[in-house]
Amino acid sequence: MSKIILFDGDCNFCDQSVQFIMKRDPKRKFKFASLQSEAGIRLVKECKIPEDVDSLVYIDDSNWYIQSSAALRISKHLKGIWKLGVVFLVIPKTWRNAVYQVIARNRYTWFGKKESCRLPSQEERNRFLE
Repeated sequence: MSKIILFDGDCNFCDQSVQFIMKRDPKRKFKFASLQSEAGIRLVKECKIPEDVDSLVYIDDSNWYIQSSAALRISKHLKGIWKLGVVFLVIPKTWRNAVYQVIARNRYTWFGKKESCRLPSQEERNRFLE
């Protein structure tokens, strides 16, 4: 298994985050799938990820990470200054996740919910799992 990011396909913030990551991943290390897709549902079961996870999941080979741990481990692979995000892993997970959970709980209110998905370009389509 390669580096896979599962995200909430209904969330505008999550969609923008995927676009942000794709722009900063020139080596195309990441593949993507929404948690609601067949691929996302299958991966959650295969990797034994808790089914109540509803925002960000990062799968790296046989390991998986959620919440702030996922976001910070993803940042390590992005080009530019974003790589430095990994240093925040030294902060206790309970503190990091407290901040993450505030954003996750309010993401629909603050950023909205998608009524429909934009069609990805052919190049982008190749980065999404089916």
